[in-house]
Amino acid sequence: MKVIVLGSGIIGTSSAWFLNKAGHDVTVIERQPGAAQETSFANGGQISVSHAEPWANPSAPLKVLKWLGKDDAPLLFRPRPELLQWLWGLSFLRECTQKRTDENIRQIVAISEYSRKTLQALRAETGIAYDCVTKGILHFYTDQKEFDNSLPAAKLMRDLGCPRHSVSTDEVIKIEPALAGIRDKIVGGDFTETDESGDVYKFTDGLAKKSADAGVDFQFNTTVTRLLTEGSGASATITGVEVIDSFGRHKVLRADAFIIAMGSFSQSLLKPLGINLMIYPGKGYSATYDIIKTDAAPTISLTDDGYKLVVSRLGERLRVAGTCEINGYSRELNTARCEAITRRTRELFPGACNYESPTYWAGLRPLTPSNVPYIGKTKYSNLFLNTGHGTLGWTMGAGSGRAIAEIVSGRLPEVNFKFTGVETVKSKQILLPA
Repeated sequence: MKVIVLGSGIIGTSSAWFLNKAGHDVTVIERQPGAAQETSFANGGQISVSHAEPWANPSAPLKVLKWLGKDDAPLLFRPRPELLQWLWGLSFLRECTQKRTDENIRQIVAISEYSRKTLQALRAETGIAYDCVTKGILHFYTDQKEFDNSLPAAKLMRDLGCPRHSVSTDEVIKIEPALAGIRDKIVGGDFTETDESGDVYKFTDGLAKKSADAGVDFQFNTTVTRLLTEGSGASATITGVEVIDSFGRHKVLRADAFIIAMGSFSQSLLKPLGINLMIYPGKGYSATYDIIKTDAAPTISLTDDGYKLVVSRLGERLRVAGTCEINGYSRELNTARCEAITRRTRELFPGACNYESPTYWAGLRPLTPSNVPYIGKTKYSNLFLNTGHGTLGWTMGAGSGRAIAEIVSGRLPEVNFKFTGVETVKSKQILLPA
């Protein structure tokens, strides 16, 4: 079967790899000059199954109100005269109940654990080098109330099979001695030794090259303009995708199946087809620093709960990422948010890095209100979704690609996740008709 994948971030590239392995003829369409040039380019680097709590949780509404108008707030909602933003915001509030939060955590953990195992197998199979660190992820707290509130979530993770263990201040410092400088501010933490970190761009770029060697056709510098349809109701299908190629020519590309992996831009492409995805861009920031004092820099990946920042060691670089700005599709850097990242990193690890020449970056995370992505079928029999992974695209990427390849091939993924277009009946998953 000929399959076209729209998008070549970690989600689209993983989808292409597994579709090719399943024997399909695969083409990837990407507007950038190479793979992983947008949201997958410079994220925080964590493969974090242990911290799958969605942004939408019972404590979120008050926090969002408190952070309104603060340029350096971890989660910043900037109201716009835009219907989608307000509808997304209302849906976000509906997801903030404890019942919905717990259910969303279960879904996120399921696909994330499946994905981590898939990534580990891919790493062994391909030998791709991407500054991988398999020492776990340490989450530390500087607020006693936040630490106390984290304990039920940690227990839920353990109940779901994720070995996230709460640890004392002394244990935090023992696990990561580079935090000794703020020992008096740390009230506790939790540690998951099975979590990992690594450079998502290096991995995705490497996987794209290996996919191309295996026969996948990557068409870069090619912009998707619309999907062409035929029929209605249960017989409706996608007949082709209209694109503008690298020479500026309009073309229509045909295939038997189409996969949407365009992140935040999936929603606008699908809306004319009557598919209304609840995805809104959340602008996330990162800063990358050259390490100049090795023993002062952390050796494992960290999450700073108070500032909602993640820290990952990528070889001789330190990647610090976080914050989320709900403010449209602009990737313009906000100086206050960039400086806040550097200020906090310098406080944590003084002298460890060259803080005078950071590389700042911003990317648009495709956020669903629940943080649960859309993976599966649509009302069009040959149109599939693999999008809306929010802040966990790297964590869920490999598994999402493997899962959608199974669904396109008419098989059921081996994971207990509520795929779009798949229903669970008496513990047995079945593919629903389009």
